[in-house]
Order: sequence, then structure tokens, then C-alpha cells
Amino acid sequence: MSTLSSFKPKKVLFIATRQIGDVLVTTPLITQARQLWPEAEFHFLGYRGKMDMLKGNPDVTQLIETSDRPRLGECLSLFKRLFQRYDLAIITQPSDRAYFYGLLAAFRRVGVLGGHPQGISAQDQAKRIKHEKQNAWKKAICLGTVVVDYFAQHVVTEKLRLLEVFSKNPQDLFSKAISVVPPIGQPLAPAIANALRPPYVVLHPGPLTAYKRWPLGYWQTLITWLEQQGWQVVLSASPAKQDLQLNQDILSLLDDAVRSRVIDTAGKLSIPQARSLIQGALLYIGVDTSITHLAAACNIPTIALFGPTPPTNFGPWPNGFIGQQPYQLQARSQTVGNVTILQGPGECVPCRKAGCDDHPNSKSICLDLLEPQQVIDAIQSITLK
Repeated sequence: MSTLSSFKPKKVLFIATRQIGDVLVTTPLITQARQLWPEAEFHFLGYRGKMDMLKGNPDVTQLIETSDRPRLGECLSLFKRLFQRYDLAIITQPSDRAYFYGLLAAFRRVGVLGGHPQGISAQDQAKRIKHEKQNAWKKAICLGTVVVDYFAQHVVTEKLRLLEVFSKNPQDLFSKAISVVPPIGQPLAPAIANALRPPYVVLHPGPLTAYKRWPLGYWQTLITWLEQQGWQVVLSASPAKQDLQLNQDILSLLDDAVRSRVIDTAGKLSIPQARSLIQGALLYIGVDTSITHLAAACNIPTIALFGPTPPTNFGPWPNGFIGQQPYQLQARSQTVGNVTILQGPGECVPCRKAGCDDHPNSKSICLDLLEPQQVIDAIQSITLK
């Protein structure tokens, strides 16, 4: 039994200073913390513009935004706002900055520690020792820590395990249905809402980095096939310049008749509006990106195209799953609940590198070899059920 199971904090700060997908996957942790501490007040600290996934979350009283590179004035303001205001800080990323915020904000802390960086061999003792020193001070200031395992431990499990130290029986954290909580939806703009003709399928081709992209010609083939089935195709994308251009490049490959029927919502939707769009879809298909996690959280059939990323770590969580690990590390196709994950062939899949050349603009051969027919087969298996 945990010696801290009787601990009842009055104010708790959750810290997730990364991308919107990293914020979304903290929601099962927040839900479980609410069950442990029903009377506590929960605040959430994250980067400005990255916390829309928490809009309308019933368990979070206050969102605290900060810049990813705050200047002196903002740092001083944040210091005054946070300093020792909380009974507990839950640090959900292993970054030094997240830990500094946790140290500033609360008397007690739990946090995620980085695993051994990729490329460090067992023989490379100097790098290994340096990494352990980086983790040592973080361990020293925490009541409990959880080490990232990029190949074997799912990120939702990783976050939930931060509550083990406060649980009478840690296994209880995984004995009931676990779900990711999407943001509350917002109405679509009339121009988009009036153009929708259900049943429609939402496609999200644009990842944050190029090495997670699926080839343009494959999207062309898929869209053409979906149109032939009588389903309207809706393209989604972030407002980022490269994502807007990617959608335009895909549209330029389509026949005029097909292109005229496709709705391109690129850059036109807030996260809550994206939730509303996806919630009404027959099906969602996307790459390894935050909107794919949002689709899975909306409980609609979701097909995720995975390349270098291990699905065992960051596959979209199938809502209602009970247990710690929904996925296999390697499988050409695997379906758990409402989520189907497709991977290309190769013994190196998944490598967790930034593509074959290990940089953000690299190609990933495994995604090049994940052909449209594999996606079409998965669609048919879902829609024919």
C-alpha cells in the first residue's frame, strides 16, 4: 500500500509544455486524478496556443499559458503567479523547463523522466552517465517518477502511472475503462456546414514533420476510391504553411470532377470545430499527428498511418480500453476498439528515428511501402462490419 494514499491536495498543477497532442493524452490522467481527489482544484500549465484540446474539460478550473521562449517580463509574471501556490505539481514531460516550473509551483512533485536517448549503446558509458546525471536532480525533487519507454510503454499508461504513488492499489488505475477526453465542440462555419453531405470521410494528410508524410499520389488514389463509393471527402489541415500547401498539392492531382466535390477545410477550423467535424464523420484517416488522436477520442472509426513511430508508445488510444498496452509493436494492420493502425513492411519498423535519414525532412521508406490498397482493405473491413 502506498504511504501517500491518504494525501489529499487542495490545488494541483498539471504541466505539459509541448504540442497539442501531448496535452490531449494527459486527459485520462486528469480524469483519474479527479477520482482520487474529487474536491481538489486542478490547473493546467502549457504553451500558448497548444491547450485548445482542454477547452470545456470539466475537471480543469484554469488554463495557464506561457510562451515556449518566455522573455524576462513573462518569466517574472509567471513566477509571481506560480510560486508555491500548489500542493502538488504533476510534470508530464521530462524537459528541464517543465521540472523548473514544477519546482517553482508546488511543495510536492511527481514527474516523467526521459529514457535513454536513442543511439546510446550499453558500451557508451560516458553518454549514459551524463544522461543519468540529467535525471538525478529530477528524481531528487519528486515523490515518484516514471521513466519513458518509447517502445514498450504507451504514453497514456506513462501519464497514469504518475498516480501510482498515491494509489492504495496501483493496478486499479488500469482496471476500468480508460478514455481520452476531447474538447467540447463548436459550431462549424456556415460555408462548411452547408457544404457537408453525409456520409463523409475526414482525411488529415499533414503531420508536424515531413518524415511522417504519406506519398501525395497515395492520397490521390485513396480520395478517388472514396468518391467512387459515394462518400464525400473532407480534407483537414492545420494553418501551418506547409500543411496548407500539402493539401493544395493533393487537390492538384485529382480529376476536375473529383476535386470539385472535395471540401478543403485546411486552416479554417479551430480545434473545437475540428472535433465537431470529426464527430459527424463516417470515418477518419490520418497520419501520426495530434488530430488523429482527437479522432480516436471522438469514438469514431479511426485509421492511423504509422511509420517510424512505435504505436506501442504513441498510437491513438482506443477509448474504453482496459489495461496498460493496447498495441503490438509491429503489425501491418491491427485494430483495437475504434482504432486501426497500419504500418508499412520492414524489420526496422518502427525505428523511432526521424525517417530513414534521421532528420525532420527525411523520407520514411516504410510509409512509401504502405500502399493505398492496404488502407482500402482496412476501410472495407471497418465499413462492412
